[in-house]
Amino acid sequence: MTYTTQQLLEILEQELRATCQGKRVLLSPGDRLDNPIMAKAINLDQVGKVFAYQDFRGQIHEYQRQHNVSGLVWRQCYFRGESIQFPELHNQLIAVEGDKEKLMAVKQEILAFWQRHTQQLNYWLIAHQHRPLRRESLVELWEQAEWAELDSTQQELFLGICWGNPVEYQYQWAKPNSGCHRIVATPDQPSGIKF
Repeated sequence: MTYTTQQLLEILEQELRATCQGKRVLLSPGDRLDNPIMAKAINLDQVGKVFAYQDFRGQIHEYQRQHNVSGLVWRQCYFRGESIQFPELHNQLIAVEGDKEKLMAVKQEILAFWQRHTQQLNYWLIAHQHRPLRRESLVELWEQAEWAELDSTQQELFLGICWGNPVEYQYQWAKPNSGCHRIVATPDQPSGIKF
C-alpha cells in the first residue's frame, strides 16, 4: 500500500516533533558544515536537529518520486462571504509528475473569483515597495502566468500569478525561470501584510 499525501504529512509532523524533542540525533553535525569557524560558533546540537530532519524529509521526497505521491494539498480561501478551494504545493513536500497540471487547471476559476470580488478595489503590485497596478497591466501578467493562488484578509484579496517550477517559484534566485507576481486588491493602500 502506498502512503497518501496526508499520511506523508503526518509522518513528517511526527518526525519534526521527535527531532525537536531531541529524540533524533545526527552524529557529527560539524562535518556537515564546510566552515570550521562556523562549526565552533553555533550550537551543533541544534544544527544536528536541522540536518536530521532535512535528511528524513529528503527520504520522504524520494518516496514521493518513486510512488508518484502528490505534494498538493487543498486550500480554502474566504473573502466577503464566499470561498474558493484550490490546490497548492505543501511547503514540506515536492511536486511530482502531474502536480503542475493540477495547479494550472484551476487558474481560470481563481481569476473568476478574483474578478468577482475586486471590481471596486484598487490593485497594487507587491514588490520591494508597493506600487499601483493598472488593470491592463494585470491582464498582461495574467497571460504570462501558468497558475495562480489566492489569500485574503478581511479587507484585502491577494493574488499570486506564478510560473515555472512549483517547488522553486517563491525564491528570488529562481527568477526568471520560476517566480510569482504578487498583487493585492484593497479599498485604499495595502496594509503591508506579507503574502
